[in-house]
Amino acid sequence: MPLSERLTPIELLAILAVVVIWGVNNAAAAVATDHIPPMATVTLRFFMAALCLAPFIRPPFPNWRSLLVIVGLGGPLHYGLIYLAFWLARDVSPVSVAAQLWIPFTSLFAFLMLGERLSKAAMVGMAVAFLGVAWMGIDPAVLSEWDAIAVTVAASAAWAITTVVARRTTSIPPLKMQGLLALTTFPLAGLASLAFETGQVQAVAAAPPIAWAAVAWGGLASSLVATSLLFWLVQRREAGRVTPYLLATPVVSIVIGAGVLGDVLTAQILIGAALTICGVAVVALAERGLRAGASRG
Repeated sequence: MPLSERLTPIELLAILAVVVIWGVNNAAAAVATDHIPPMATVTLRFFMAALCLAPFIRPPFPNWRSLLVIVGLGGPLHYGLIYLAFWLARDVSPVSVAAQLWIPFTSLFAFLMLGERLSKAAMVGMAVAFLGVAWMGIDPAVLSEWDAIAVTVAASAAWAITTVVARRTTSIPPLKMQGLLALTTFPLAGLASLAFETGQVQAVAAAPPIAWAAVAWGGLASSLVATSLLFWLVQRREAGRVTPYLLATPVVSIVIGAGVLGDVLTAQILIGAALTICGVAVVALAERGLRAGASRG
């Protein structure tokens, strides 16, 4: 569809579903890791996803070097780090906001790795986004959790590299790629859990229904439903038409964190979150403008 066409009601509903599912999943990750160690949680989540996605994992496997980067960085490394961040953090909101840095990281790595143009607006947006995370991070309520924020930034960088590599790996269907990612992630996360965690078997056995529901939400609703909807959207539209709307995801997480999980929200945290989201929005819209210009050129 042309970039100038308005999004249809069905597309807007799909975007809303993705935002809500991912926003809830941030809270679900925090709930799950309250009861089950993070690597064990990742193992369970992607075991569920792999079972559902197994029918899509069939030969051939072209671009295997790029595929190894995608399933390695985008699977056990990214998800291992992000679940570790939620386990380290006391509150959901700061981690959910910092996780949005994958968008400016993607533009930066696309410039460094693929030679894509990086506009002045995008550079300003990056600076504002990182300033927002820094401003949020020096709040006393968050300062003690800087390890969680740092791990989140690393997870965002890993996902951004995955996204850049995936851009040039168009010969692999999205669900096949997602299935390979799940199939790679759950055994490697399981090995990491055996190596670095203790008491995971007892924790899994004693986990309450809410923890299992949180794991299932990640493995089914997030990995399958939201991802499938996102793939459907970007197959119909350029990614730049969709990405800005996804910035509402941390808003959902903040509402759940403050209203249900008891997150501490100070004015400084909210200002930092707003700066980060605005900066990321500038990057996303700048990329959208570049791609629109390229399509008209």
